[in-house]
Amino acid sequence: MKKELRPYISIVSPVYGAEKLLDALVERIGNSMKQITESYEIILVEDHSPDRSWEKIEENARLDSRIKGVKLSRNYGQHYAITAGLDHSSGKWVVVMDCDLQDRPEEIINLYNKAQEGWDVVLARRYDRQDGRLKKWFSRSFYKVLSYLTGSSIDPSIANFGIYHKNVVESICSMRESIRYFPSMVKWVGFNSTSVNVKHAERAAGSSGYNFGKLLKLAVDIMLAYSDKPLLITVQIGILISMFSFVAAIVYFIMAVTGKIQVMGFASLIVSIWFLSGLIILTLGIMGLYIGKTFEGVKNRPIYLVAKRVNVNEAEEEIVLGQKESK
Repeated sequence: MKKELRPYISIVSPVYGAEKLLDALVERIGNSMKQITESYEIILVEDHSPDRSWEKIEENARLDSRIKGVKLSRNYGQHYAITAGLDHSSGKWVVVMDCDLQDRPEEIINLYNKAQEGWDVVLARRYDRQDGRLKKWFSRSFYKVLSYLTGSSIDPSIANFGIYHKNVVESICSMRESIRYFPSMVKWVGFNSTSVNVKHAERAAGSSGYNFGKLLKLAVDIMLAYSDKPLLITVQIGILISMFSFVAAIVYFIMAVTGKIQVMGFASLIVSIWFLSGLIILTLGIMGLYIGKTFEGVKNRPIYLVAKRVNVNEAEEEIVLGQKESK
């Protein structure tokens, strides 16, 4: 793509179950962009949605060439869809936001203005989340456990919504590991970052694509990709049990020699066997998860596959199988 044709701002949004929201999303993003620049692109990545989201993307793309659509071959997940959007983005600044309008397009202006103060990353902090109590509690618990396992402080009020300089985006796109979690990748690459408080809206229609099973899988993937602490914990537990067993053995030996124990307990023996067997299986299971993810990574398969594109020019079509070709 020629340099002069590059948009100034790219807006990337993963799309799933958003057929009824896309018209409003595109309109509100456009209204916000008018206050910043006319040189922008909206990249909508359809993550194999069960509704007519792709048809809606095509309809909007026909009306405005700045709206680009990328349809993935199957449902890969939100963070893989974000990666696809980043791969197709070309703006100096890139905004990442959800499609459900809980991330308010009007806040893009505040994020952009803050970035002009010299920040490479400006994250949106949702100071008043419009979610149910159960979801808020689960989110706080999830991030507390994740912070402990990864050894880093993670703010539960910050998600994907933010504006990122192209240098940050290029650094993230160069990371081609098979497990994707956008906030952790942003934190890992560094760069100057800050956050601003934004209003968080209620979901305009539909429901979240995340259920308990998907959230649990996401948590396990993040843990395995960004931390080896579970392995360290199993080692610590093993050492503690060994120390306890050694002390208990001495105590029981003394009690047996002094005649205080006539018949050793069958129940205590069975409980000990079950406990230690369970611990061994748990340890092997954790190691197996790491080995499994390593096996998945060394296959070097593409992060995602694209089924269709709309309003993507020839230069951008060089993005094949989830990786930018080098010339």
